[in-house]
Amino acid sequence: MPVGTRGSVKGLTPEQLDGVGSEIILANTYHLALRPGAEIVRDLGGLHEFNGWKGPILTDSGGFQVFSLATLNAVDDDGVSFQSHIDGAKMRLDPAASIDIQQKLGADIIMAFDECPALPADKAKLERAVDRTIRWARQCRDAKTRDDQALFAIVQGGLDVDIRLQCLDALVELDFPGYAVGGLSVGEDPLEMAECLRAIAHRMPTDKPRYLMGVGRPIDIVRAVAAGIDMFDCVMPTRNGRNSFAFTEAGVLRLRNAKFKLDTSPLDPECDCYCCRTFSRGYLRHLFLADEMLGPIMVSLHNISHYHRLIRRIRDAIASDSLAALLAEMESREIAAAQTG
Repeated sequence: MPVGTRGSVKGLTPEQLDGVGSEIILANTYHLALRPGAEIVRDLGGLHEFNGWKGPILTDSGGFQVFSLATLNAVDDDGVSFQSHIDGAKMRLDPAASIDIQQKLGADIIMAFDECPALPADKAKLERAVDRTIRWARQCRDAKTRDDQALFAIVQGGLDVDIRLQCLDALVELDFPGYAVGGLSVGEDPLEMAECLRAIAHRMPTDKPRYLMGVGRPIDIVRAVAAGIDMFDCVMPTRNGRNSFAFTEAGVLRLRNAKFKLDTSPLDPECDCYCCRTFSRGYLRHLFLADEMLGPIMVSLHNISHYHRLIRRIRDAIASDSLAALLAEMESREIAAAQTG
């Protein structure tokens, strides 16, 4: 899922996203509640009318901001008190408020409010966060009144597999339409994340979507699918694209590098996106050096296209029973990239 935190995937139109294969996008409850406000989005027809995206939309609960904006909030057993990062205004977010905002926003998939503990964390802190996450998930379920939105629960527990499984078992008893793994890719080693997923993902209900939040690099996605994960979101394709980093089959290209100055080849000869069909690496480098907005737009578009092609390749590998071979190929590339710096 491309990430449109404030209701827009930065620099890209719905038509462009649809053209490279996007089927669902993500938006953020916390940021949209601050600006323009959930009531305004509702009064303008809900997110689909508001941003022109006709496909499915998923909204995060705002719980991740407990982690990412830790200096601006205070967490208690009932919710989180925020200080707006925009104007310093005070805001209270709890399970009922998160559901109310998401119902006004009108996304198709909404997320239960949770606590994402920073890593590393001791066992007591993880258990406290999990207790809140389970209790808040139940409160979210009870607060939900719209029948046209699917509420997913979020499994927390850091890297402690036993605590993760305890959280998962408690959430499964509450019978949600889907389950997410939160609290990973927050600073831990990617191999630690992969090991944790291998221990828990296969325990998640196989007849419901299994969603890994905020991940990530292509190798992380293939590892997670091999563990049993179905859904992903991450700002990496667009954020890296805005900063001149292009994902290709040959690895990541840093387009500001002088070696691309006279390069007439496309970003990726294997890609058929508009950027690769139209522009050379040398031209894209020029756009970044000249601070022209077309550069970030085109590389963001290419990166999203690259990720969708990766997912299609994964699906084909599953269908042909060759996912293990694809994972081995990706692991080999990862080792080679690390050795060359």
